[in-house]
Amino acid sequence: MEFREDILGAPYEAAELPLVADEEGAVSATLVRRLVPGSQRAVLYLHGYTDYFFQTNLADHFVAAGFSFYALDLRKYGRSLRPHQSPNFVRDLRAYDEELDEAVRIIREIDGHTQLLLNGHSTGGLIAALWAARRARRGLIDGLFLNSPFLSMPAAPAIRTLGAPAVEAIGRLAATRKLPAPLNPHYVHSLHRDHRGEWDFDLTLKPAEGFPLFAGWLAAIQRGHRQIRHGLAIDCPVLLMASTASTLTAKWDPALLRTDAVLRADDIAALAPRLGRHVTTVRIEGGMHDLVLSGEQARAQVFAELDRWLAAYLPAPTA
Repeated sequence: MEFREDILGAPYEAAELPLVADEEGAVSATLVRRLVPGSQRAVLYLHGYTDYFFQTNLADHFVAAGFSFYALDLRKYGRSLRPHQSPNFVRDLRAYDEELDEAVRIIREIDGHTQLLLNGHSTGGLIAALWAARRARRGLIDGLFLNSPFLSMPAAPAIRTLGAPAVEAIGRLAATRKLPAPLNPHYVHSLHRDHRGEWDFDLTLKPAEGFPLFAGWLAAIQRGHRQIRHGLAIDCPVLLMASTASTLTAKWDPALLRTDAVLRADDIAALAPRLGRHVTTVRIEGGMHDLVLSGEQARAQVFAELDRWLAAYLPAPTA
């Protein structure tokens, strides 16, 4: 493993993490880091669906607070996607345990950090929560920060219940079958500075129309959602943030600039108590789906609430 300058440029570095091959061939993940010399504190960030790490404002905030910043581009996403692979595709969310375990080992054992916060956004939030529950009582993370985690499908409960068996059957028998559910491009347009947003990112790594939705991946997500509904036992403090409102529309609406345009924020907040015994829930007025990419006022609220929670539950280690 060797860290080299990342696509974002200095001070970001990236290293490829070789993983066990799957039915499509060679697999790897990418660990990005921005070190704070001498710091014992670190944060590991997991991106969302059809996404990759580019949120340097998030890294800036953590670095200013004394955290070394790490981000994983998971297998078949972003920096880790290879031409022979189906974008984002896995059959089981437990597949991500391999790169998460290795990233945590590097952060703690090789880079020497003694305190670690895991931060997941959207699908990364679901993956992070399930991994944290499976790794409970091992002392691997000291806290979990979930930014609009994908804990539930953005559909009415009756539709979710009726559709789940069909998705499970298709996912089992034809895992790579593409389903007709493209991403609404208006969400990415609300973010990117070439459209209606203020952020710059690579539209080949995070395309507005998304990538194909594979039946096997969706079935894996549904199994993860069932685990959430049944309840987890995450044993570290959890901070869950979600917008105060959602706007799920196929047409452009100015409300997309101040609400969650991907998931039902109320459903996310309602499921927060299922994660563990120590969960703090914060709703962000004017928050977009990726809360750290919201408008300036909502963004400031996100970071203020994060700092307050960190001061209470993850104070800096004493020498």
